[in-house]
Amino acid sequence: MKQCFGYVRVSTVKQGDGVSLEAQRDAIAQYAVRHNLTISQWFAETITAAKGGRPLFEKMVTELKAGKAEGVVFHKIDRSARNIMDWARIGELHEAGVAIHFAHESFDFNSRGGRLAADIQAVVAADFIRNNRQESIKGQQGRLKQGLFPYSAPLGYQNTGQGQVKTIDPVKGPIVRELFELYATGDYSFRTLAAAANALGLTNANGNPVKKASIEDMIRNPFYMGIIKIQRSGFVYDGVHEPLVSAKLFEQAQAVRTGRRRKITTVHNYQFRGLFDCGHCGRRLVGERQKGRVYYRCHEKGCPTKTVREDSLETNIHAHLAQVTFNERQINVLRQKFVAWFKHRADAKVVQQAPLEIAKLEKRLSVLTDKLADEIIDNATYLTKKEQILKQKKDWEKRLHDSQQYQPDHVDQWLERTKNLCASYISFDRLQQRELLQWASSNRQVYGKKIAIEPPLWHRELKMWLRGSQCADECDPTRTLGEIRKHQEEQKRKKRTCIGGICEDFDSVA
Repeated sequence: MKQCFGYVRVSTVKQGDGVSLEAQRDAIAQYAVRHNLTISQWFAETITAAKGGRPLFEKMVTELKAGKAEGVVFHKIDRSARNIMDWARIGELHEAGVAIHFAHESFDFNSRGGRLAADIQAVVAADFIRNNRQESIKGQQGRLKQGLFPYSAPLGYQNTGQGQVKTIDPVKGPIVRELFELYATGDYSFRTLAAAANALGLTNANGNPVKKASIEDMIRNPFYMGIIKIQRSGFVYDGVHEPLVSAKLFEQAQAVRTGRRRKITTVHNYQFRGLFDCGHCGRRLVGERQKGRVYYRCHEKGCPTKTVREDSLETNIHAHLAQVTFNERQINVLRQKFVAWFKHRADAKVVQQAPLEIAKLEKRLSVLTDKLADEIIDNATYLTKKEQILKQKKDWEKRLHDSQQYQPDHVDQWLERTKNLCASYISFDRLQQRELLQWASSNRQVYGKKIAIEPPLWHRELKMWLRGSQCADECDPTRTLGEIRKHQEEQKRKKRTCIGGICEDFDSVA
């Protein structure tokens, strides 16, 4: 009995797990029995034949040329080769004396007519795959013009089905947004940002930690601000998916990436690096480790501020956060005022201006397309200008969306966070502690050995807002901070006190 190889192929791994692979094996095994052949070895390929370079196919050809089998049995011609290059390799095997068999097709390779019929069938198979590829490309372009992304969802988004809009991953999405915010500060390199991503628990589609290259691809991808850009062709499309970051934040990140904004490569990742200044000379304090402790030093010669220990900064931070806190009664007042303010606000100026600006940008896109059609501009200029216009359009759309929406859950979460900032700080990891400190403080300075941390602007404005919340019946929760101050001045001239129980509670903790 002749020793032959059996070769089976499916186009995808998913097919390889199904019955198609087994059906091919069965057909080849039955053919071998009928023709007195023995299948000495099986080669099962799960890579498309639209391209050359299939590893198992190449291995089989090499072993056949080495004389390890007398022939090979394929299921059908379109399973053996669907591109001309691989079909030529099969022809070379025949010329070298290797017997070529097909379980479902009877071609006599030793006759001119049989060989011609097989060649025609192979050309038809090659044409079939080319047509499939073209139809697939047409379908993808159609999706892209609709604003849909026809490929796998990028990190931070999730697939919702073929032809459906990609949605933000509820777990990974917020982490990706936070990574954009961190990188936009200029304090992170891609290496340190990848470390931060892993510390936050971000993983790729396979559940593995993300690498530096993936982080770099993520930061440069405009998909996250709502624009689809095909890197190979440079084509850009207006995506219909929800942006994960604003156009402004994305541009800030690109400014850091391209060197238009300061970027720091972190060598020593000390907890409070870059957060405290010298109150005497204004220079940034630099962290260094001495005798097992971390110190922050001013390097200005002759400056009264020499060093301050990290644990001293920690103590003062805890004391500061204990002051930047609201009690339950104040939070209830703030919640009511926020609700009234958001409902009244709806930023009338943005609501009126945004649709006009969006319409102007859409008109500019139309004019730009006409210029390309009239060959006034080349394709490269068209794509660059189109991407710029789409960025502006996304920015206005987000401003309009934000101005019209009130999200009580977000406000409640924010207010709850202010109840006990010190406890939150202690429970957070190092990265979250830095973010909380930056959010809940300003003007962090060291004067000699004295540490001074001021409340943030939002805290001071809410303090003024609370002071105006008890102003008799004239208090309007939708008033601006300037209107509150003006009203307070009027009350002083009338010799009336503009604070009540709420403000007394506030002053006792702030």
